[in-house]
Amino acid sequence: MEPMHWLAAHLATVVVTLLVVPFLARILRDRRAPGSTLAWLLVVVVIPYVGIPLYLIVGPRKRSAITKRIYALHEDIVGIEPPVAKLLCADGAHVPSTGNAMALLETGESAFAKLVELIEGAKHSVHIMTFILGNDDAGNTILAKLAERAAAGIEVRVLVDGVFSYRASKKHLAALQKAGGRIATFGPLVHLPFRGSDNLRNHRKIAVFDGTSAVVGGMNIAEEYMGPSPLPTRWCDLCAHVRGPAVSAIAEVFHADWEFVTGEKLAARSNDERPGTERVQVVASGPDSAADGFYDAVVSACYAAKRRIWIATPYFVPDDALTRALTSASRRGIDVFVLVPQASNHTLADLAGGVSLRMVESAGGRVGTFPRMLHAKAVVFDDDIAIIGSANLDMRSLFLDYEIATFFYTPEAVAGLARWFEDRARECGKLRAPTRLRSLGEDVGRLVAPLV
Repeated sequence: MEPMHWLAAHLATVVVTLLVVPFLARILRDRRAPGSTLAWLLVVVVIPYVGIPLYLIVGPRKRSAITKRIYALHEDIVGIEPPVAKLLCADGAHVPSTGNAMALLETGESAFAKLVELIEGAKHSVHIMTFILGNDDAGNTILAKLAERAAAGIEVRVLVDGVFSYRASKKHLAALQKAGGRIATFGPLVHLPFRGSDNLRNHRKIAVFDGTSAVVGGMNIAEEYMGPSPLPTRWCDLCAHVRGPAVSAIAEVFHADWEFVTGEKLAARSNDERPGTERVQVVASGPDSAADGFYDAVVSACYAAKRRIWIATPYFVPDDALTRALTSASRRGIDVFVLVPQASNHTLADLAGGVSLRMVESAGGRVGTFPRMLHAKAVVFDDDIAIIGSANLDMRSLFLDYEIATFFYTPEAVAGLARWFEDRARECGKLRAPTRLRSLGEDVGRLVAPLV
């Protein structure tokens, strides 16, 4: 080897070694699940030329500079019930509020109709955050309605995540902006190096009207999720229309995300109405939270459950701790029911979660496979807790994405969501036994799941 080549190779080795050490320290500080941590350590050490750039793009899962921007530590949590609510408050979530009203929006048609009704009835402001805004009948109709309201002097703000922002109609977006509405993109995919992580996506779905009424849940604004008329291919999804004090907490999440992206500080509106009896806790989770409150609450509730744990999720890819919590519950006689699509729109997610589903079933739990794409995210614990939100029961939603969930602590809310589960369960089939090739794919998928 020529001296110059030897020197270049030696310098490259030194540089890579100097880079690897701080990256290893950073990975260890990320507080990931052990399997995910080990996978990243191996990639960075064995193939640093690939592992280091990959980690810079998709690796970090917390943004310390913005942590706690919508979270506050509560000094007195002694009297907060149930224990899950107390745990969430300890992690910085809002204290549960009483006097709320909640109605389930069980179809894409009912959710679309409610959005249109609330947009048309807004007197001061309409704030919408979505992961996907489709260039189709659903998305364009909503944008046209928003443009009408903006032209009438209503404060209209729309925040769309950068991954699917290209799907929205440029024509309708321009019309909304011309009418006085404002549109922002969360985490644009094209940005300066080291400015943000393309892997940390805003998966929250929030619509707030006048600070007094809100729609939250799993539905994006596109025809596969919602629309004015039924479609045979429309996904099965779920939202909740919430009124009352909890809306202030939902609005606060939107305000924080909007300010983070645009720098504009939106004015909070007072909300003294108490139209119902629901007790609701709003839980935001993601890279802007120092803790993983939603995940902690779900695992804790699994161990505390006395009668049932019913879960609906399009992608079931839990980590080892959550899988163990569910299988342990099944073995002690708790009715564990996991509702998933027979085949989702992401084959890798189906493969990565297959082993965990079979572990739950082997422990005595039930797995229901819905005949078409199911996109709802909901959980029922006993007769005490109902959860509706944007988070899937997979490691991306639990540990990477910005998410929002509403916890309902009244028997009426639990009964309503339980009825929704029972209606869906009637259409379900059973988990199919895997072929040898499928079994191999599930084993491989489970290994790579912590990285994706």
